[in-house]
Amino acid sequence: MTGCIKVLVVDDQFLIRAGLVGLLRAAPGIEVVGEAGDGAEAVELAAQTRPDVILMDIRMPGMSGIAATAEILAQAPEPAPRVLVLTTFDLDEYVYGALRAGASGFLLKDSGPERLLAAVAAVGGGDALFAPSVTRRLVEAFARQTAGTGDSGGEPPPDLEALTLREIEVLKLIARGLTNAEIAERLYISEATVKTHLNRTMSKLDLDSRAQAVVVAYETGLVTPGS
Repeated sequence: MTGCIKVLVVDDQFLIRAGLVGLLRAAPGIEVVGEAGDGAEAVELAAQTRPDVILMDIRMPGMSGIAATAEILAQAPEPAPRVLVLTTFDLDEYVYGALRAGASGFLLKDSGPERLLAAVAAVGGGDALFAPSVTRRLVEAFARQTAGTGDSGGEPPPDLEALTLREIEVLKLIARGLTNAEIAERLYISEATVKTHLNRTMSKLDLDSRAQAVVVAYETGLVTPGS
């Protein structure tokens, strides 16, 4: 099915998984290449089916979605699949961990069909990976939880000295939830230029996704909750 976005669906709850699979299979331009009920099965199927996008639940028996995401992305040949985490608002810290593991973004489990399909299409095309406003709230919530504790949930954040002033400016606006189009308008540059600055920033900081760039902006103090 040339031109189709190949999707792997991972969720331990059968009814949720079946609903997602049914919706995706009915949509044009999407091919469901497999479904898994836990992280270990997801890792195995990802290697076998080489999906473009993986819808990944976080809390599952055995291997979690966070561990599965990290393992899948570590093993995957280029181009690596894009992992779209399935979550609810009360799992902020888990989502944060998934973003650090390399997930490209997230989708709320109560999202409607149109939002789900749009998210899969966006991630599959490498465009906007998640709702910026929701991402901002999510990362801010985690930043508040860890403020003053010295606990960033892993290795220390990378230094920003390698970035140019314009790259720092773009990173700051991304962390505040602006889309590429909004950043372009704010800075009076083209969207292509915004993408170039973001790509260079991610390369310099050794980041794999826009989501990780948002996390770094908060961890380094470039952007603070509520700013």
